[in-house]
Amino acid sequence: MRKDIVDYVSQNREIQQFIRQQPVWYRRLSRNPHDLQALEIAALHHYQKTIPHKVEKFTNGVQMASMMMSMFQAMKSQT
Repeated sequence: MRKDIVDYVSQNREIQQFIRQQPVWYRRLSRNPHDLQALEIAALHHYQKTIPHKVEKFTNGVQMASMMMSMFQAMKSQT
């Protein structure tokens, strides 16, 4: 693998861990170093850090809070 790619991977802990979990990316970057952006996108999807994942996580949190509020209101009205 090229030195600049190795330096970039060693600086980014998350990408380094992703390559350890998915060794196919090491081989892929060795053959085609221009796939670095594809590696970053795959890592974002793997760690669920894309915008749709963040929106889904936020929506789930809001739904949970809404459910808790309705439960508290139901408990309050029963007493």
